[in-house]
Amino acid sequence: MTLSWLSIVRLGLVQMCLGAIVVLTTSTLNRLMVVELALPAVLPGALVALHYGIQITRPNWGFLSDTGGHRTRWIMGGMAVLAAGALLAAWAVTLIDGAFAAGLAVSVIAYALIGLGVGASGTSLLALLATATHPRRRAAAATITWLMMIAGIAVTAGVAGALLDPYSDARLLGIVAAVCVGAVALGALAVAGIERRVAARAEPDPMPFRAGLAEVWAERRARNFTLFVFLAMTAYFMQELILEPYAGLVFGYTPGQSTQLSGAQNGGVFLGMVLVGVAATGLGIGSLRAWVAAGCLGSAAALAAITLLGQTGGPLMAAVVALGVFNGVFAVAAIGSMMALAGEGRGRREGTRMGLWGAAQAIAAGFGGLAGAGLADLCRLGLGDAAAFGLVFCLEAALFLAAAAMALRIIGAPGPRRAMRDLVPGE
Repeated sequence: MTLSWLSIVRLGLVQMCLGAIVVLTTSTLNRLMVVELALPAVLPGALVALHYGIQITRPNWGFLSDTGGHRTRWIMGGMAVLAAGALLAAWAVTLIDGAFAAGLAVSVIAYALIGLGVGASGTSLLALLATATHPRRRAAAATITWLMMIAGIAVTAGVAGALLDPYSDARLLGIVAAVCVGAVALGALAVAGIERRVAARAEPDPMPFRAGLAEVWAERRARNFTLFVFLAMTAYFMQELILEPYAGLVFGYTPGQSTQLSGAQNGGVFLGMVLVGVAATGLGIGSLRAWVAAGCLGSAAALAAITLLGQTGGPLMAAVVALGVFNGVFAVAAIGSMMALAGEGRGRREGTRMGLWGAAQAIAAGFGGLAGAGLADLCRLGLGDAAAFGLVFCLEAALFLAAAAMALRIIGAPGPRRAMRDLVPGE
């Protein structure tokens, strides 16, 4: 047996729970450190980069999923570790103002746990999807789970932002605790029993991890796609740690308003993903390659608009939502290509390929977020806030333009077209 549509949606709930916890640590806590605690943006940037850097172990988790089985155990164990890390991270924010060294030490431990939890749970979940989903349903499964993750991020950011005003340490800890406990409980209920009912048990494989990874890296398409993921995700994540501080410093947003801004952005990502699904699968408009390029080009234009608004004033929310929409267009098209490519090449390496691309994404996210925060701090030494942040947004736009050009060269037309048709299985 393979995963039914109901089981795919249940696994999507797990991904949604992961996103709900992570968004609090990468957006809300980041903004509190930069604006309320007046810390340099590079500090939370380094912490988020740490959690991404630890995810370089994703290929290991994927290889274990290919050869060792017991994916449910890794999924829920990772989620529990993630929740513990998020609670520690929130507590650390309350410590930093009065005891900086202690708060920073707790933060380092917390973000290390967050990285381990996301890597173990997220990679094992994708490996389960890749190996237990019918080939014709793989792209659809990836799209469903990603949309649900974005929905979890958007709803959590919006609700948490509304509840966070007026800000207090106790209110912050209560919100984070409620989200973590609820997410772990819902994730456990959603994943329970699925693995036992599908043909996803891994077979023994005598090949060691390094040899298996080298085998995947030798595949030209897998290697080229890894490089594309790194470039595109560097652009995607450069604004992650500076958009909310930008809104607070340049536009005067409160903590609750800037958190809601993040929620609106992720709501735009959701709309962009739905747009591609309806247009490409329902109406047959465009190929995955064209949609990836369109998403990158639109993201660059939206970043240019955000930069201009910092100088002239205007509806920041609208520009941020537009950025989210084009980010979503890019993301869902890239996911369709990824799920199609995961099943190509040597058998029983789906988890390893997904882990390799997940590691590239994690490294790019950590590098992009830290680079964006560090460049913003550096530019603010000689420029005003609006100009300093604007320069970083312009650099991010340039990287999106380069990613669009690369996508047009390396994403083959035949394979992705088949993958997009598979978003709506004919059976």
